[in-house]
Amino acid sequence: MRMPELFDLTGKHILLTGASRGLGRAVAQACWARGAHLFLFARARDALEALRAELLAAAQPGQAVHIADGDLALPASVPALMRQVTQTWTRVDVLINNAAIVGAIGRAWENDWATWEMTLRVNLLAPVELCRACVPLMLSAGEGSMINLSGGGATSPRPNFSAYATAKTALVRFSETLASELRGTDIRVNCVAPGAMNTAMLQAVLDAGADRAGDEYARALAQAQHGGTLPARAAELIAFLASTSSRGITGKLISAGWDRWETLPVHLADLQDSDIYTLRRIIPRERGKDWE
Repeated sequence: MRMPELFDLTGKHILLTGASRGLGRAVAQACWARGAHLFLFARARDALEALRAELLAAAQPGQAVHIADGDLALPASVPALMRQVTQTWTRVDVLINNAAIVGAIGRAWENDWATWEMTLRVNLLAPVELCRACVPLMLSAGEGSMINLSGGGATSPRPNFSAYATAKTALVRFSETLASELRGTDIRVNCVAPGAMNTAMLQAVLDAGADRAGDEYARALAQAQHGGTLPARAAELIAFLASTSSRGITGKLISAGWDRWETLPVHLADLQDSDIYTLRRIIPRERGKDWE
């Protein structure tokens, strides 16, 4: 069951971080093709300008794209970005927190502490800060969607990548909590697990080498040689969650590659007020153990 015709984003104002390459670039293209207005943020100004030119060449009447460059590792970056956004737009309908770094690689007690902290700032604190800034704008508009990118380590341990895994796990739980706080509004908060992709983050694992990356180095090398998940699949899921087709779906972590997310609108009754697609604790009874 595929429903791309329902992912209409015409007129939606979408703020997207990490937009210049990889998944971010694919998401920008997918949302643009569906009629959205875009505000694109990344570190590489030249890449952003090239993407803007590409998008404008295929623009629909009245469609607009804006860009801003900056580094989310810097505490002042989010306030500066939001000033630019609110000076340009009076509303933000969709926030997509895609920007991320692998950051500190190696055993937790041997990581450089400044790098560990920076990994949490980029992967957790900046996305949370952007969510906080966008909630009032969405409340004023009466609706909105926030989409936070999860990653490896959010649902199971990821040795030698403690900072990244900690940040992504916390971001998922924050998203679940924010979704609960916004219950009763028409603002949705969800996370996407995009799957393993051959991006700059994969190269960072290879550059770290087997001694620091551990067992993940061999997996990364095999993926680099044989290919990973195409970003188009994750971009399609993100477009779905950005659209009103996902209305009623909130507080969930959805896998682009493993979950049949196209069918979720017909399962709203089962999804709402359930722990499906959420982080949770497993108790002995669920594994056939009677310890009571």
